[in-house]
Amino acid sequence: MIPADRRLDVYARLAVEVGLNLQPDQKLIVIAPLEAAPIARAVARHAYRRGARLVEVLWRDGELLRIRHEHAPPGSFDATPRGRVAALNHAIDDDAALLSLSDSDPTLLEGVDPTDVATRTRATARALAPFNRVRGEQGLNWSLIGVPTVAWARTVFPGRDDEDAVATLWDAILRTVRADLDDPIAAWDAHLGELARAHERLNGRGYDALHLRGGGTDLRVGLPDGHRWLSARFRRRDGVPFVANLPSEEVFTSPHEARAQGTVQATKPLIYNGTRIEGFGMRFEEGRVVEHWADRGAATLKGILDADAGARRLGEVALVPHSSPISQSGLLFHNTLYDENAASHIALGRGFPFTLEGEPNRAAADAAGLNDSALHVDFMIGSAAMDVDGITADGRREAVMRAGEWAFPD
Repeated sequence: MIPADRRLDVYARLAVEVGLNLQPDQKLIVIAPLEAAPIARAVARHAYRRGARLVEVLWRDGELLRIRHEHAPPGSFDATPRGRVAALNHAIDDDAALLSLSDSDPTLLEGVDPTDVATRTRATARALAPFNRVRGEQGLNWSLIGVPTVAWARTVFPGRDDEDAVATLWDAILRTVRADLDDPIAAWDAHLGELARAHERLNGRGYDALHLRGGGTDLRVGLPDGHRWLSARFRRRDGVPFVANLPSEEVFTSPHEARAQGTVQATKPLIYNGTRIEGFGMRFEEGRVVEHWADRGAATLKGILDADAGARRLGEVALVPHSSPISQSGLLFHNTLYDENAASHIALGRGFPFTLEGEPNRAAADAAGLNDSALHVDFMIGSAAMDVDGITADGRREAVMRAGEWAFPD
C-alpha cells in the first residue's frame, strides 16, 4: 500500500494525467470540500507542472449548506450562488478543464424539508444549464474523483475511530483507482483497453433494445438509431482523450426516451444531496416513471422525479460485471461514484449526446429520441442475479450478461 506521505502525490498525478489529461496552457477549475485542501493543493502542483495557465478552486462546505436549510427564510431556496455559477459557465469560454472532488455524508441534510432541497437542486441545475450542455456535448475535459472525509469514512467504516476510518477509506479508494500498483498509469492503459473491447463488442451487435432481469428488475430498454456504447475513455470535441470518472468499470449508452417498459428495483442505496434513499424502485410505461416507492427517502425520490419534464425518463443504461474490483471489495461506499462501478445501473434524466454517431449536440440528441433534463441521477440495479439480453431489430435475443457477468455471443 502507498505510504501516507505519498498518497496525495500519486493520487493527484492520476487525476491530472489520466483523468483530465490536462493540456499545456489550459485553465483548471477544481471543486472541492474544505477538508480536501491538501488534495486540491497536490492537484494544483501537478497541474502547474503540466503547464496549466491557472488553477482556480471553488470550495464547498457541507455545514454551511446545512445551516442554510435550517435557518434561511421560506421561499429563498431558488437563489443560487452567483460566483460558482459564473465560474463554471465561464469555463466554456476559458477552455478550462474541470476536476470535481466527491465526498459523501448521507446524514448531512437528514431532517430538512425535502421540498426545499428539491427547489435548490432545480434552481442550481437551471443556472448551470449552459455549462452542463457543453459538457454533455464533449466541449471540455472533466473528471470526478473521491476524497476521504471524516463524515464519509464514519459511514463506510462505522465503529472505528476517525483517524483509522479515514486511513482505511484512503486505502480502499486508492485500490479502486489502481494507485496501489507499481505503475498505475500503465495499469489504467490496460484497463481502458479491456473496457474498450467490451463496448466495441456491443457496438458490433447493433442491438435495438436490452432486456434486464434479476434482483427485482424486469425492464426492457429501447436503444435509439445510431447509438454508441462507450466506456471510460472519452474524447473532447477536438479529440483530446480524458477519463471522466476515477474509478470507472462501466460500459454505457443513452437509451431512447420513450422506450423503457417494466419495473426496476435498486440493489444499493442512493445518496442524493445529503439524503439517503433506500429500498426503492419504480415502474416505467412508454419510457416514463408512472409508479415509484421507497422504504426510506420517499419524499426525496419524488423530488427527483418531479424536478422537470425529463426527470421521469431514462438518460443512461450502464453495464458493469459483478466481478468488478469494487463489487468484489464487499464495501458499500455510500457514494454513487464508487457504488455505480460495482453494479449495472440506469440514470434518470439527461441523456448524453456524445453517445450518438456524428456531431454530439442537443439537436441531434432530440432527433434521435434522447432524453433531456436538468438532472442526471444514477442508481444501481445490478447484482450477481442480473441477466441481460440484447434484442435485435428482428426480435432475436442474444445473451449479453448472465449472473452478472459478460456472456457475449461468439
